[in-house]
Amino acid sequence: MVKIGVQQPPAALKPEKEREKAGGDGVAGTVLLPPGAEEPAPAVQGRRSSLSGVCYLTMGLLVLLLGLVFASMYVYRYFFITQLPRESVFHCGVLYEDSLYSPFKGQLELHEDVKIYIEENYEQINVPVPQFGGSDPADIIHDFQRGLTAYHDITLDKCYVIELNTTIVMPPRNLWELLVNVKKGTYLPQTYIIQEEMIATEHVSDMEQLGSFIYRLCSGKETYRLKRRSARRRISRREAGNCHRIRHFENTFVVETVICKKS
Repeated sequence: MVKIGVQQPPAALKPEKEREKAGGDGVAGTVLLPPGAEEPAPAVQGRRSSLSGVCYLTMGLLVLLLGLVFASMYVYRYFFITQLPRESVFHCGVLYEDSLYSPFKGQLELHEDVKIYIEENYEQINVPVPQFGGSDPADIIHDFQRGLTAYHDITLDKCYVIELNTTIVMPPRNLWELLVNVKKGTYLPQTYIIQEEMIATEHVSDMEQLGSFIYRLCSGKETYRLKRRSARRRISRREAGNCHRIRHFENTFVVETVICKKS
């Protein structure tokens, strides 16, 4: 009888064969890297976090700056502008020397009520009956939006409209600052008088084209366009009988507006 036996492989060879078998099955072994060959992932992550911090800081500063801008606008609109109507109505008086007609009578006195509308950008002036005579009471509007001036001669009950003369009429804010600065006294500093001469031309039929401010002043009244007379062409004595004068001031000097009928 033949006896068949199975011989066990030596213990030293078994791990080697198992390693070969594991390698044949595709199982990867552990690879050890030297200390200097490690990946620099933590450094890249640190740079990204620092850039994110700078972005957040910049956005925060922009939000803070915008908040300051809007807060300043709010304070200006609701605390400064809202106080303007209390100071926008002035009763003014001025002393001046009449170098045009009465150079030897000394100082004359002119009063007027001024309403300034800064947001609407126009001025309304009421000139009462003057004490010295020779001038008509009037209501005047200087509309800086439309670039027009309207004179309502109360004596004639007629309106006259002309382009706004910005060389002699202060803008609303400038006039407001001037009157606030001199409000401590009753009168403006002593000043002088200048004259501008105008001729009434065509009749105005479409009042709405003059704007809402002048429309309210002149609605229902005869309204005419005015044309400035050349400085070389002075008013003759015959023409002077057809002229009316309005003395007023919207600056540091008095203006005499002479309005004549077209001959």
